Amino acid sequence: MAATGSEKQGTKAFYVTTPIYYVNDAPHLGHAYTTVAGDVLTRWHRQRGEKVWYLTGTDEHGQKIMRTAEANNVTPQAWCDKLVEEAWKPLWEHLNIANDDFIRTTQKRHTDRVQEFVQDLYDKDEIYKGGYEGPYCVGCEEFKLPGDLIEAEDGTKLCPVHKRPVEILKEENYFFKLSAYGPRLLEFYEANPGFIQPESARNEVVNFVKQGLEDLSISRSTFDWGIPVPWDEKHVIYVWIDALLNYATAVGYNENPAKFEETFPADVHLIGKDILRFHAVIWPAMLMAQGLPVPGRVAANGWLMVGGEKMSKSNLTGIKPQDLTSHFGVDAYRWYFLRAIAFGQDGSFSWEDFTARYTSELANDYGNLASRVAAMVGKYFGGELPASAADGDAEKAVQDGLAAAVAVADAKIGEELDFQAGILAIFDFVKQVNGYITEQEPWKVAKDESEEGRARLATILYTAAESLRAVAVLLNPIMPETSQALWDSLGAEASLGALAAQPVQSSATWGQLPAGATVTKGAVLFPRLEEPKKD
Repeated sequence: MAATGSEKQGTKAFYVTTPIYYVNDAPHLGHAYTTVAGDVLTRWHRQRGEKVWYLTGTDEHGQKIMRTAEANNVTPQAWCDKLVEEAWKPLWEHLNIANDDFIRTTQKRHTDRVQEFVQDLYDKDEIYKGGYEGPYCVGCEEFKLPGDLIEAEDGTKLCPVHKRPVEILKEENYFFKLSAYGPRLLEFYEANPGFIQPESARNEVVNFVKQGLEDLSISRSTFDWGIPVPWDEKHVIYVWIDALLNYATAVGYNENPAKFEETFPADVHLIGKDILRFHAVIWPAMLMAQGLPVPGRVAANGWLMVGGEKMSKSNLTGIKPQDLTSHFGVDAYRWYFLRAIAFGQDGSFSWEDFTARYTSELANDYGNLASRVAAMVGKYFGGELPASAADGDAEKAVQDGLAAAVAVADAKIGEELDFQAGILAIFDFVKQVNGYITEQEPWKVAKDESEEGRARLATILYTAAESLRAVAVLLNPIMPETSQALWDSLGAEASLGALAAQPVQSSATWGQLPAGATVTKGAVLFPRLEEPKKD
């Protein structure tokens, strides 16, 4: 029996991917949502001490890119180069995305391997020549089934995603024998119920495959912006076959066997639900045909909605992430979407909701707690963290609360991809610590200058500071900049070492922050918001 992912964890990297994004325009909040989720997930696993590989990149071939470049009077390659270097890579850097690789489908390391993969399938008689006629959406780069289309008032057939008329294409193509893999895919879904998430997405795919699969056109011959079919250069490889293979070519397929063995397949493919069938049907079928292992999980997030519409440039609801980070800050941006929206479901964005959550949870609950604790240690103990005396029931309740928060957060974020529930568990603990301080009233205890009074005050403030030490560790994958600021404020860098080296799973172990640590009151973690500028 082959080793499972968990059995191989000692040697195999935890491999997470985002979709590779079309470079027909600059990135918007929807792209950033998926990429931040992947970053939080991989940072969390890194902070477990695991080997991790996080891949993102850009999809640069196909008719959509070609037409966009033509509209801008540049070559497709020039258009891609400009967008990648001036928009996509800078945004990921701005949002503190710690990806290990950035794949571009125009890179030779990708194009050569794609040709080899497709040639292998052709040599195995998995690909044949035929003709096809049907409705095609250039925005999706996908032939649509007639039943998938929606109808405009004038009877025009529209793509359900882009709400634009489809084109009827008729051309000679090469086809992959996808129809032969329906029974095998259904057997795989049955044996691996967690392969597709959420459950609604799994049900959609299973029902789709049960209806019977058609063979897949894997080439185009009406334009030339793509990777040439190796045995027939009048055709280019269908952009989705090209795109899906990035998950293999980026980690050494047919080029670096050692890298490929320790990384592939992906443990988690993070995708938007509109590209679910490509990843949950076509991609595993391609891998089965090639005798390669299939991914561990395909997790489809919902759509970000603004004004009731999916966020996209075509619907004019695209908002630049920088519009929000300039007002709320990068860390609050990273936190908000995973906190406010259940991953896998559609969610609505509004300035009002972001402002309310920022003020209540980040500024008042979390930021104010950090400021109060540092100020009291400075005022009552000269900035030197006191040693805790005997813990009472109140302190034990805080310690138990921390243990519960760590267990929930680790399971929800690290395993279930339920970022919202994991973040809520951490912030419920923050509320508990705030409640502890309110109940213990250290400012009143400080008036008792007896030995017992000083000991009690020391215990209260040590409990609060040690709680914040754990919170900094737990929130580091989500909000790295403010977590580092809190870590430094607690004097933890000097006494415990780098924040990123603190294992999240053992962050509940009590008493790690040593007495005598220098606690300083730094800048406010989440400053009061100014009124947003109106255009």
